[in-house]
Amino acid sequence: MLVLIKIKIAMLAGALAAPILATALAPTPPRDQDGALLRASSSFSYRTAGDFSRDGRPVEGPLRNLRLPGDVLVMKRQVTAAEYVRCIDEGACPRVAAAAGPQNVPIVGVSWHDATAYAAWQSRKTGIAYRLPTDEEWIFAAAEKARDEALPLVDPSDPAQAWIARYEVESARSRPAAVAAQPGGTFGTNSNGLDDLAGNVWEWTNSCFLRVSLDGKREQITNTNCGVRVVEGAHRAYMTDFIRDPRSGGCAAGIPPANLGFRLVADPARSVATSALRNVTNLLRRS
Repeated sequence: MLVLIKIKIAMLAGALAAPILATALAPTPPRDQDGALLRASSSFSYRTAGDFSRDGRPVEGPLRNLRLPGDVLVMKRQVTAAEYVRCIDEGACPRVAAAAGPQNVPIVGVSWHDATAYAAWQSRKTGIAYRLPTDEEWIFAAAEKARDEALPLVDPSDPAQAWIARYEVESARSRPAAVAAQPGGTFGTNSNGLDDLAGNVWEWTNSCFLRVSLDGKREQITNTNCGVRVVEGAHRAYMTDFIRDPRSGGCAAGIPPANLGFRLVADPARSVATSALRNVTNLLRRS
């Protein structure tokens, strides 16, 4: 009897998982109201994030042609204050100052830990595997809104001149007229159908800060610091993971980020497994 029960459970799990799996892996076009489904089969150009050096001097990270390791669904817009407040109300997210402000704008003044707590809460509530994007995923999603972070070549013998030159270029560009977070769509929609990339809200990623030596014929990671994360927006920056105000603890070439917010991504394959397991568990509890 015990063997029969186990077989029945396994068959039930397979029956539940099969239609979900088929739906997730079918070539369904992205839905504009949800976000963009980025296919792993597409390639893109990516300037590696981190601090790179050769012969003791700072140099640019390698420019690579990459493919994502798997499909990923990216939110159309950043998480709003109203959505974050619901997480606070359920005791799953830390309270932040912007939660008391306008509710129809992106939540800002959040740390990497705050954003990760929200992603975990959403995952538990929905059975969908939500998380912050990697820096590679963010660049792919941003498409034409992403900028190559190469420093201008000024004086090879004095790398500091390149950073000064970039600061001058960034400062000369027209900044968004509004510093405060604005309603979704204010800064436009990109070719992937995603709103406000490279607007006045920079977005946390899950990527850790790396120091890499390019001496010799291979790259060598000399330090991995996951207490500092890559932040993406109008340009790339690096922020300590507990920072909520970008003016008080980050490193960026050019003008500092105006606000720290986030959008989530979902892994279709992981979400399938989570949903199937949850359905089976619920049915077993009822039996």
